[in-house]
Amino acid sequence: MTDKSSATVLTISDDLPIAVARPVHSGKVRSVYFLRPEDSRRLIEERGYAVAPDSDLAVMVISDRLSAFDCLWRAESLDGVPGKGAALNAIAAHWFHAFEREQIGAHHLLEVPHPMVWIVRQAQPLRFEAIARRYLTGSLWRAYDKGERNVGGVDLPEGLTQYGMLPELLFTPSTKGVMQGLEGVPESDDAPVAPSLIARYWKDFGLRGAEDVPACRRALAEGFRVIEQALGSQGELLVDTKFEFGLAPALDGTPELIFMDEVGTPDSSRIWRRDDWERGAPREHSKEQFREALIAWTPDPDVLLNPRRMDERKRLAANERVPDSFFLELSQTYRAAAQRVLGSPLEVGDAPRESMLDLLAQLKLLA
Repeated sequence: MTDKSSATVLTISDDLPIAVARPVHSGKVRSVYFLRPEDSRRLIEERGYAVAPDSDLAVMVISDRLSAFDCLWRAESLDGVPGKGAALNAIAAHWFHAFEREQIGAHHLLEVPHPMVWIVRQAQPLRFEAIARRYLTGSLWRAYDKGERNVGGVDLPEGLTQYGMLPELLFTPSTKGVMQGLEGVPESDDAPVAPSLIARYWKDFGLRGAEDVPACRRALAEGFRVIEQALGSQGELLVDTKFEFGLAPALDGTPELIFMDEVGTPDSSRIWRRDDWERGAPREHSKEQFREALIAWTPDPDVLLNPRRMDERKRLAANERVPDSFFLELSQTYRAAAQRVLGSPLEVGDAPRESMLDLLAQLKLLA
């Protein structure tokens, strides 16, 4: 680990002294600080954000933590992946702005005042993840290979092959959190769920009505097209990706469907080189490469793949450190992906915590 890597890795992101209206939400990678109403109103006016004047805002701080198989992992001398957070922020911001230019849909991002910081408008997340799939791989291939021909309400024809292009772009949503008491909806997190069931139980999934399901599908397809075409010009294939949607006030105050979280990043997408795929040997250029390395490194890979062994998996992640090379190779993947998308080297400053505190003080957001 170089001194520069050490200086730029940020693993703790939920302890900044930001004045908040309610407790900080710390996710696997990002921490969300829900701003006080008075600070939200002041920023909207001072920064000129194009949102309803009474919108509630939040500060999202990304970390360099690495989550895979629903656990956080550490390397021998690295607790995070150098440059990962800045890369994810920059890539997702690029695609959000592209969606805006193409008039595909609104999103939550208002400003990127620091490589590790977003200012966003708060939204009520929908209770499913919208997954788009172009190629037969991953969990979809594993289900197909076992003989399943209906996955999450999607019928697949016979005769498909691993890594092959699917007949059409598939919309295969999965539950976000545990849904209980809904007939036909699995009572587990991250479980495939048919779009028809989301439409039936639209209120439980946080939608305005059943008509929001085709609206999500359209936004998913258009967003996928924008990213796919841009990556295709660089010889890359967008294999599958995950979008998250929420509801937030539009300029006139009425709820609108928006993109949120992140889009088109190596964390939320599988990306292959076209030439590798054409040779029949696609390699992951995303966080999936770490998952594959982890499976090969773990003496008993079933611990990672079997949901019934989650307690063992958590102990493994807590007690074992993976080789530094896993994190450093992934760092190069993130940085290279950002440079290809942005067309310029990734900006990763030294001492992220100190520079963030300076920025937040300038914005008058510290308690």
